[in-house]
Amino acid sequence: MTSTLGTTAPVTTGLYIGGEVRSTDDVLEVVDPARPGVVVGHAAAASKEDVADAVAAAKAAYPAWSALSAAERAARMAAAIEGIADERDEDARVLSLENGKIRMEAWIDALVFEIRWQLALSLADEVEQSKVLAPAPGIPVETTVAYQPIGVVTVIVPFNWPIAILAASLPHALLAGDTAIVKPPPSTPLATTRLVQRVAEKLPPGVLNVVTGRDSEMAGLIDHPDVAKVCFTGSVNGGKRIMEMASRSLTRVTLELGGNDPAIIREDAVLDDDHLDRLFGAIYDTTGQICMNAKRLYVHRSRMDELVAGLSARLEKVVLGHGLAEDTTMGPLHQPAQKSFVAEIIEEAKDSGAEVREFGELPDGEFAEGNFLRPAIVVDPDPSLRVVTQEQFGPVIPVIPFDDDVEAVRLANDTWAGLCASVWTADPDSATRLGGQLECGYVWVNDHGAARLDLRAPFGGMKHSGMGREQGIEGVRAFQDTRSIAHPRPAEAAH
Repeated sequence: MTSTLGTTAPVTTGLYIGGEVRSTDDVLEVVDPARPGVVVGHAAAASKEDVADAVAAAKAAYPAWSALSAAERAARMAAAIEGIADERDEDARVLSLENGKIRMEAWIDALVFEIRWQLALSLADEVEQSKVLAPAPGIPVETTVAYQPIGVVTVIVPFNWPIAILAASLPHALLAGDTAIVKPPPSTPLATTRLVQRVAEKLPPGVLNVVTGRDSEMAGLIDHPDVAKVCFTGSVNGGKRIMEMASRSLTRVTLELGGNDPAIIREDAVLDDDHLDRLFGAIYDTTGQICMNAKRLYVHRSRMDELVAGLSARLEKVVLGHGLAEDTTMGPLHQPAQKSFVAEIIEEAKDSGAEVREFGELPDGEFAEGNFLRPAIVVDPDPSLRVVTQEQFGPVIPVIPFDDDVEAVRLANDTWAGLCASVWTADPDSATRLGGQLECGYVWVNDHGAARLDLRAPFGGMKHSGMGREQGIEGVRAFQDTRSIAHPRPAEAAH
């Protein structure tokens, strides 16, 4: 493949603390996953002192921000994202360069930030709603239950959809009355920092801060006694580390972690082009690097050949290449280590005797050392193989037959994960019945994947896929506490 990308000046970003840009002597070097020798840019690497300053700035801004009404906060937040789309093309270009995914996905990543922000603002009227408990015999008080913000929160986002994922929680925290520190991923910090700083500059100093840096210096964003909550999206092991660190100061956590999402394809499933296109995107979008992607397909035995043929036909059209190249439909994996892991579990499946179908041509030339991997289907693997039991987070899917609904549900639930799932059937009653038996936080019917998510609905996992919920009014409540206020009732009314 011949490069038509040209070269551009590296992007440089700083910290944004208390309303001011701060540079650092130490920086993070950000490279292009498709061309690991090409430096995309540099991000400031915060010290422990910088982290402490960010917490102090957010704490100092909290009293005034939390004292505003939800309607006043919503108005200021609306003004803060005016014109955010003006630089969306550049945000997408930078994100594609540092992340590896195709330009259109990067553009959508930035668009979803704005959509989620606006949806959060539409909840302003509900934020401060309270309720008065009905009188009850023997209760001598009249009690009002209301909500209050909790303080300083840290939001930590992953590399795969950093801008969109940020908006699943950040606007809800700000609307609730909290102040925030955003920590972009160290391998993909540039586009997120650029966008968040533009928003932060239009809010009161300290309400929104951005800190980039090495994980070794970031503990203060989690265990500082002035941090009330950490919202983390990432791997299961990362979530365990966050929870352990947060326990030092009893900091609360919301954890949105990895998934091993099953999709159940029943005997009566509609497998026309529209449905197969949706399923294909649910598996292979972002080169398979989405927590809520379909990771295991359980297919009625009578539909196996049809399903595999449908996915194969789509994989035959895949063009591997740089995310900014116009003809590319699938970019590289983000990290060399992830490429090695996915390649390893594919080889393990081959060695076991499973049928493995691989598609596409690996790029050559300047992209020969990129983190590219041919997308694959593993047909009827042994269920003990890692391609089934672990989250692949790459462009490979196991397709496993089943004979009846009871078996399908048992297989789908036999996992450590509980993020999402889907049921594909022409029978709505069966979809509801099976969906209600699946152990996960979100179920699609005849659909699946991040592109098909209802951004108004609470989202989060069960089991090792995390705890807590983002989005919707539930996402706002996650950044609030309840307060009960009891007034004495007249003696005669208490009887």
